[in-house]
Amino acid sequence: MFNRTLPDDGFARRMGVFYAAYFVFAGIQLPFLPVWLADRGLDAREIGLVLALAMATRPVVVPLATRLADRRGWLKGPLIVASWVTVASFVLLERSHGFPAILAAYAAASLTQALILPFADAFALRGLAERGRAYGPVRLWGSASFIVANLGGGLLLQRFGAPDVIWGLVGALVATAAAASLLRPLHPPAEGAGPAAARPSPWRSPRFVAVVAAGALIQASHAVLHGFASLQWAAKGLDGLEIGALWGIGVVAEIGLFAFSGRLGTRLRPLDMLLLGGAGAVLRWTVMAFDPPAGLLPALQGLHALSFGAAHLGAMHFLAEEHRGATGQGDYASVVAVVFAVAMGASGLLVSAFGSFAYLAMAASATAGVAIAAGARRSARA
Repeated sequence: MFNRTLPDDGFARRMGVFYAAYFVFAGIQLPFLPVWLADRGLDAREIGLVLALAMATRPVVVPLATRLADRRGWLKGPLIVASWVTVASFVLLERSHGFPAILAAYAAASLTQALILPFADAFALRGLAERGRAYGPVRLWGSASFIVANLGGGLLLQRFGAPDVIWGLVGALVATAAAASLLRPLHPPAEGAGPAAARPSPWRSPRFVAVVAAGALIQASHAVLHGFASLQWAAKGLDGLEIGALWGIGVVAEIGLFAFSGRLGTRLRPLDMLLLGGAGAVLRWTVMAFDPPAGLLPALQGLHALSFGAAHLGAMHFLAEEHRGATGQGDYASVVAVVFAVAMGASGLLVSAFGSFAYLAMAASATAGVAIAAGARRSARA
């Protein structure tokens, strides 16, 4: 899948530094930004509205920005601009007080933050392919730094308190923007391989539609886990350290898959990887539905390598092979965000009504993704 065409000029190393810096930010933001919002006086309803509005605005802005970038042939420039503007937006967020001001500032910050990963992934996939390098071993540095940031964010909160969490986020964003600014440039596309926007819309491709739908359904099947697994595990008597270790096992398993994905890429096609990820998700959620004993949880968390990792790699490699550029990345990320948000909203109702059996709905979502991916695979080989 990866044919070396250019010498190693440090592109992969610089891209790895970028991913590491960005996921330090993500590793602090996900668990600790709500703590900062609460410290600013927002109640649970207001915090939920702030986070929900940020998610709702992204699917509108990302596809527009990525299409404009592909039309102009831009990737690195928008990535740098989005990174530095996000720095400024989070500084503005720190200066904001009261629910309306915080809501407006975080919505603005989320618009540019949402552009960072689609542009980065499109940039990385093309640049790595030019150099015959695999995506997974570079992307794993983001997963590794995410774990470190989870721990570091907790220490930051313990040592300095909730008000300074925002400065940890700003510092990580400055490192991200600096790393983006130092990325190696891409080479001009080969003759005949023009900007993605010059070709028909990706939505005219049945395979693209199938991959986006399958990937979104498989990734959205993690909703119950993200929202309620820690509560479920605490009810089993696990303490905070044990719960944290279980989350860490999932990310370590993901890192392991990413590390060897270059070899897998020579044996498995993108749709094969997507199918493997979906099958892992079906198995994982089916077992979770029956409230397994604590001794099985580490193995089930290890399946994160498939349910998230393999599905993610399959989608990314497909988009790279199809040369969909930032448009494909933005559309895929937007659909995943929308479907995940719907699944997250439904998961609360499902857990309230059915307890751990809510995971069966997640298994059904993953099964639908597997069926769609399998159909696309058959049609591709026909």
